[in-house]
Amino acid sequence: MLETTPFSKITVSGIIEKCGISRNTFYYHFHDIYDLLEAWLYKEESHCLKKAVHCDSWQDVFKAILQDATENKTVVRHIFDALSRERLERYVFESTDESMYKIVCREAEGLDIDEEDLRYITDFFRYACLGFFLQFLWSNMSLDADAAIDRLSILFDGSIRKAAENAAECKRRQTKPAIGAI
Repeated sequence: MLETTPFSKITVSGIIEKCGISRNTFYYHFHDIYDLLEAWLYKEESHCLKKAVHCDSWQDVFKAILQDATENKTVVRHIFDALSRERLERYVFESTDESMYKIVCREAEGLDIDEEDLRYITDFFRYACLGFFLQFLWSNMSLDADAAIDRLSILFDGSIRKAAENAAECKRRQTKPAIGAI
């Protein structure tokens, strides 16, 4: 239904009619329409991550995500317009955590880094990617995804590894700043 109807216009009544199920069946499985949307998003995320497993770099993963978004522009726009920014950000943060963490761990390979620092690096680069993704959505997905990621790659090149090296150096010297000092 998202291909033809904005999310704000989709109703439980419309869904149950289209699926041929009872209202009780719907509410047995989902609390509300947002619960259904969340379940669908996680299903789509799983599909996207299966494709990303075959990617060699964060650039390839990001290109695949933006390509999928561009190919499903109407659905993405309907979802983006319907969700609060907080809900969208929470979904993106949760759905990208494992992938970004794996990328950071791969870049930090061979370095002695605390788990906490790996998480800080992951969060920092995830925020940067989220900002880029939101800008992509705000531009109505009109950017050339491959060219934009290639340009972003030039800016990011070596940044994750450098952040990991800095964390390892701080640990080596035992000069890690206290969390409250950051």
